[in-house]
Amino acid sequence: MQLGFVGLGKMGMNMVTRLNHGNHAVVAWDRSAEAVTRVRDVGATGVDSLAALVAQLRAPRAVWVMVPSGAPTESTVSALAELLSPGDTIIDGGNTNFHDDVRRATALAAKGLTYIDAGTSGGIWGLTEGYCLMVGGDEAACRRLEPIFLTLAPPDGYLRVGGPGAGHYVKMVHNGIEYGLMQAYAEGFELLEKSEYAIDLGKVSALWMQGSVVRSWLLELTARALAADPTLAQLEGYVEDSGEGRWTLQEALERSVPMPALTASIFTRFRSREHNPFAERLLAAMRQQFGGHAVKKATESGT
Repeated sequence: MQLGFVGLGKMGMNMVTRLNHGNHAVVAWDRSAEAVTRVRDVGATGVDSLAALVAQLRAPRAVWVMVPSGAPTESTVSALAELLSPGDTIIDGGNTNFHDDVRRATALAAKGLTYIDAGTSGGIWGLTEGYCLMVGGDEAACRRLEPIFLTLAPPDGYLRVGGPGAGHYVKMVHNGIEYGLMQAYAEGFELLEKSEYAIDLGKVSALWMQGSVVRSWLLELTARALAADPTLAQLEGYVEDSGEGRWTLQEALERSVPMPALTASIFTRFRSREHNPFAERLLAAMRQQFGGHAVKKATESGT
């Protein structure tokens, strides 16, 4: 099939490469001229503008948007909506909030355009392993574009999960679960690291991949990280969040669904970004006030 593709970052470039390996004809654009040059090396047609991209596609056109969520995606979808024609389709493969998907699908339908949201998981490994695709949108449009989805996904790795917004909703919950899994692994390995035994954490993580009930792709990646740096001495304990965990928690609050594991994992990430946080200083102050307990002055702790 022919497909327009916007966004040639780490995932986007790999996705275009995988599509080319599947004999799809990809016309690609990115704000980076260097990325456009590189995409030609993987067999795609690189162009210098969105208008040129649309002009190279045959109707009915389909354009996959793979740019950062929020304003970059919003502006790209809006620009494409002015260039495309009735019957064409825009696919958002980024991490968009499902509420925005529903709004966009309605607005684009008024122009005769179809909007598909494709929750995409696979990261930098998707080129070789494939991308798990959770797709939402019009059933007929999704069926027409299945050759694209089936090429990007591994066997049984693509599913249309519902109407507009459903794909990113499922991906949102997927990422919420991911937060909790990562936190559980992190806590368990910290306990192993602090135990009285000289445990080789890298070997344990590799061991657990062999038949253990806690084996997973995340654990395999943990084993790789520990093999490269057994003490993780090259890293700071600073962890960002990209938004999906917060959205999942907000949805849980709206629907009165208890999610303590996700809540704890998000708050732990917040705490990881603070140095000598106020709450802990206040705890020390209160203990000193009511019990005369010893405290460390800021200069004693090197702050």
